[in-house]
Amino acid sequence: MFIKKNYCSNSNEYRCFVYLFVFLLILSGCHSNNKSSSKSQKQSVATLPQANDDYFQEIGQEIGLDFIHSIGDDDLTNIVESSGAGAAFLDYDQDGYIDLYITSGTWVEGLSGGEKPVKLPENHLYRNRHDGTFEDVTKKAGVGGPWYSMGVTVGDYNNDGYPDLYVSNYGANVLYKNNGNGTFTDVTKRAKVGGRENEFSVGAVWLDYDNDGFLDLYVGNYINFDSNYKYYYAPDGFPGPMAYDAQPDILYHNMGNGTFEDVTKSMGIKDIDGRAMGVGAADYDDDGFVDIYVSNDHSLNYLWHNDGGKGFTDRGTMSGTAFSQAGESTVSMSVDFADYNGDGLLDLFVSDDKYCSLYENLGNGIFSDKSYPAGIAMPAGQFVGWSSSFIDYDNDGDVDIYKTNGALKHLYGQEDQLFENIGDGKFKDVSTERGKYFMQKLVGRGACFGDYDNDGDIDGYIVNLNNRGAFLRNNKGNQNNWLILNLIGTTSNKDGIGSRVKVTSGGKVQTAQKRSTTGYLSQNDPRMHFGLAKNEMIERIEIKWPSGKLQVLENIKANQILTVKEP
Repeated sequence: MFIKKNYCSNSNEYRCFVYLFVFLLILSGCHSNNKSSSKSQKQSVATLPQANDDYFQEIGQEIGLDFIHSIGDDDLTNIVESSGAGAAFLDYDQDGYIDLYITSGTWVEGLSGGEKPVKLPENHLYRNRHDGTFEDVTKKAGVGGPWYSMGVTVGDYNNDGYPDLYVSNYGANVLYKNNGNGTFTDVTKRAKVGGRENEFSVGAVWLDYDNDGFLDLYVGNYINFDSNYKYYYAPDGFPGPMAYDAQPDILYHNMGNGTFEDVTKSMGIKDIDGRAMGVGAADYDDDGFVDIYVSNDHSLNYLWHNDGGKGFTDRGTMSGTAFSQAGESTVSMSVDFADYNGDGLLDLFVSDDKYCSLYENLGNGIFSDKSYPAGIAMPAGQFVGWSSSFIDYDNDGDVDIYKTNGALKHLYGQEDQLFENIGDGKFKDVSTERGKYFMQKLVGRGACFGDYDNDGDIDGYIVNLNNRGAFLRNNKGNQNNWLILNLIGTTSNKDGIGSRVKVTSGGKVQTAQKRSTTGYLSQNDPRMHFGLAKNEMIERIEIKWPSGKLQVLENIKANQILTVKEP
């Protein structure tokens, strides 16, 4: 307090005290505002907003997801920058709530324009705080990079009960071993899964192709990118994929001791001209061995049939899944598997830059593209489709399709699409009816879906190229009943990846398979989700584990997360 008696004397005394009082109020107000501002900032990162009337409500920033994807450049100048990125839901700390890992590009000398930033963009890991919010634990976990990352696939490769991360990059890929204490260790060199020299990997998938109880790894490689090649049609912005030679994919066999062996050639994987984007794995013919589908850019798609764990044969062309319905090899992006029509056979959805392909499984290894008669082709044809996933967003007992969209070679935004399964093999575009987010034009790429708040319905995270990601909370899906299965393998791989599950409720049978990678460069909730409509009981759950064991559970109550351990 610095009031001087001689200054505040006589007639000026009252005025001085007024000045002092005002000054103290201002000073107090400044401190109060700073505290209020600081508190507001904290709340903006960790406060769960009230549900509005939207079916899907975008709440990413409010709940602490401050991730902004980077292409590592001032402008979009090459196909590497255009190809990322993905995200995955995983329970890395095994606390019963799914966390979120997101990949990003970064500044790379010789690839990126402009000056190198002081702080390089990196990948991020967010921990679920159980209250509807997330906290950034990237630094503590040690999984930031910096790499120029494309996708992520999650699997417990060493069967220790904690999910590990495989990150596909422009450059060497990375395998992060989960230490079980909130941290990860880069074990790429020891595991021998970094890839070949100058590799450009995009999609990858975990699967146990020989059913030996250990997860193997298929890595889809894209092109031999040359940053010095500048010959292209000016409006395109940069050369397309056909300007470069294709890079062959790799199949790694898990040796069970923390290392992998490249078995690409010995297992018959002959990838001569495939430019892999999305990669997925499921047992489409139910012979007990998981098959692999590769969405290739501007070239034929592969359907690698697993020949009893002893080799693979490409049945893309003979099965009808190598081309689109127009008989063309399209700009295929991603693939997902589900039984959309309830006939017990796994179907495929492949997103591309045109009408997309909904391949109905007819049995006997044959598929028929139903995109047009299903009502998907025309609405999808207005956009460039990237990640697509089968999800039962409304818990009515059949799978719907979420599709992210965005321009190929420019940062031109497009609206995402949600196709609702209306039965009889038909879908309806209900996007604009399901929330304000579907009015936004963003450059969508990868996406992952899962029940982050354990309330029974499916939420989602969308990666938007060179922009802020979007987290979509499902506000209304749990008005119907549901079941979530958490599978734990014993003889089979710990994740139970490859398990085939049939759920019977109200006389209706749903068939699904436990998968790792889903959609474009991404992975959904590791738990299996089933919508049950108004049924409050499940009459029967049948699980066929990769080991061949058959497990049956009966008379199970709805609306629970059920952990099932392989007997």
